[in-house]
Amino acid sequence: MIRLIQSGLMFGNLVHISSPALVERYNRALKHLAGKTTALTDFHIDISGYSPEIGDELGDPLYLNPNGVNRQFILLTPEQKRAPLLNVKFSTSRPILREFIEANEAQLFALTATDAVAGELVNSVFKLRSPADLFTLRKIEIEADTVGGTLKNADKLAAMIERFKTENDAWFDDVLIAEMIGISKQTGDISRNPVHLSHKAHEQRNFWTAHFGGLYLFPDVQHPAMICAGEKPREEMPVKYVFDLSERNRIAKFLDFNKLAEPIVRARGLDAAAVLRQKMDFIVIDTIAGTGLDLAGVDRGDLRRLARMHADRLPDAYHGLAQLLRWTEGGEWPHISAEHPAYFYGLRAADTPDRDLVNMLLSELAPLDARQLFICHKELFYRLYATWPEAKKAFVADFLAREYQVDKAGARAALFGHEPDMSGEAPPAMADERLIERVGPWGAIRRR
Repeated sequence: MIRLIQSGLMFGNLVHISSPALVERYNRALKHLAGKTTALTDFHIDISGYSPEIGDELGDPLYLNPNGVNRQFILLTPEQKRAPLLNVKFSTSRPILREFIEANEAQLFALTATDAVAGELVNSVFKLRSPADLFTLRKIEIEADTVGGTLKNADKLAAMIERFKTENDAWFDDVLIAEMIGISKQTGDISRNPVHLSHKAHEQRNFWTAHFGGLYLFPDVQHPAMICAGEKPREEMPVKYVFDLSERNRIAKFLDFNKLAEPIVRARGLDAAAVLRQKMDFIVIDTIAGTGLDLAGVDRGDLRRLARMHADRLPDAYHGLAQLLRWTEGGEWPHISAEHPAYFYGLRAADTPDRDLVNMLLSELAPLDARQLFICHKELFYRLYATWPEAKKAFVADFLAREYQVDKAGARAALFGHEPDMSGEAPPAMADERLIERVGPWGAIRRR
């Protein structure tokens, strides 16, 4: 993993903590939340305040995420909003944390000037005993305060001020006045500078979780289902349909019926041929990486030559994408069913609120596309990367550092974006729309 770290592809954008004051605040917050402290004086933290260095020191990668369910957080600066979330257990956690920070950025800036803000993503379950428990995680609320209790004290002071204003004899209550003065030394003048954090309850609808081998839950679509990366649970689930990743045709129908995915060649504003060629290149690299060939500095011409030399070893996914590529360039329509290894390589998420979740699922169904895997499912990317031959590790790390890191937003928009045409006119279709509507993305999974 050293290569990824050095290229900024792993642990990138973490916030560096080295100031003695910030380390002291972090320790106070960590003691408050987990009853632990760190002896480190220099470390990095993610959006939740989790530090991989402290995780190693404590021998506990979940020291801020007990049982992997109720994520705790330590905020030392609003700049944490730009950091990734490490050891992800739920796909919804980082978006919720980022939204909370952005909604309260001015208040957090003031609060973290003197103290750390500690809190928790709270739901109704403290420990998951079966996959069915996941369906009860419908609402996530955020509880947060400074370690010194600034917000709690501000609420207390506000109540005292109201009492002082409304009770007839409050002017003569020396104890009340003394308490108000004492608390105001901690909170400041809340009448001029109100101290308050907005706490919005977040509905957790469709999401991914790392628990139970990896599960994609879609309870809030027209045809609900659960898709399992590991073994399917034996007990009955709250949704009618439960698939594992081997049930490709059923997953394809699920995506089609709920209009969650679309063919790459149908995507407006996308150079489908270029995307398909890149996917094919990654498949070539995967095929030949273990042969001992030096892949340093290979370009597309080299990859075409290597593909010809090793054509008999290339998997069906490569040949299926080649058929699709020929069709985009004027060839015959390819008959690629959902059972074909190339099928899910030819899809991307449709423009729905679940776009990121669907792209994450598609990357797991098409794992040889290293770029999509890295962008959409980093947890799986890192796990698979550790098993790859050195030649493939070097090629992929170099490609991502050279082609992706320099323009992340542009790369994501080119691959997955659904930007409207500002002219108001629909761009030319990249595929025969009527044919796709009639037979489904590539094969006959939809009735005529």
